[in-house]
Amino acid sequence: MTKQLILIEGLPGSGKSTIAKMVSEILTEQGKRVQLIQEGNLDHPADYDGVAFFTAEEFRSLVDAHEECKHILESKATAYQDGFLIPYRKMKEEFGVDFPDYVVQEIFNKDIYELPFEQNLKLIIEKWRSFAESVISADDDSITIFECCFIQNPLTIGMVKTNQSREENVQYVLELERIVQPLNPLLIYIHQEDLAHTFDKAIQERPKEWSAGFVQYYTNQGWGLAKGYHGVEGTVKVLQARKELETEIYQLLKMDKHWLDNSEYNRAACQEELEKILKISL
Repeated sequence: MTKQLILIEGLPGSGKSTIAKMVSEILTEQGKRVQLIQEGNLDHPADYDGVAFFTAEEFRSLVDAHEECKHILESKATAYQDGFLIPYRKMKEEFGVDFPDYVVQEIFNKDIYELPFEQNLKLIIEKWRSFAESVISADDDSITIFECCFIQNPLTIGMVKTNQSREENVQYVLELERIVQPLNPLLIYIHQEDLAHTFDKAIQERPKEWSAGFVQYYTNQGWGLAKGYHGVEGTVKVLQARKELETEIYQLLKMDKHWLDNSEYNRAACQEELEKILKISL
């Protein structure tokens, strides 16, 4: 059966973006039709980024409180189930100062990844189900590549943010696996041996705002807060716990999967290994 979905997973700084691009380039050179969806894509077909969910009552209260944005809110929000989806980041890009920051911040408070775990789970599961159904109905031979939304995002909300039980986190990912199974997916998990070095490398390469926000997110709530962790050292401990859970989930998954060691950051070696993986799996 033709592979229709490739999932690239790993911890922050492990090289997911680079590996995802390499996979896309290899397949494109082989003449395959490829769609690469990376982290932060505001039009993600199976996930949400910069999108909030308001119940119908909450949405009406939001509109009534911000008469100056009424037309923007009503024209861009999408009715969904018993409420509305608001793509506030795309709206900010489109309307700029006409869509004030204080309104954006109020909407952000109900971002899908700021919602309670059960509500997030329901919305994300439905999004993945819709994606899988659309791929099946399209009946073409294109391959979609997703970076980090299959394991990372469920554990970010379920473990890092809300400190759900091990079973709840595991079942979240296993449910996604059940949904995409008809697409004959391939999972490439990027392994990093030295997590402290990996995270330090990410800190050095990215803006200070990223590292400060990351440390706060990982230690001021959920698992990190429950353990009393602080700072960069505490963040690494949370990442280590996350890696242990991701490894356990990897072992439970029944899909075609490959463990890619990127500890040495050797592009040539990764390229060679990826070509072998793709040759075996595709």
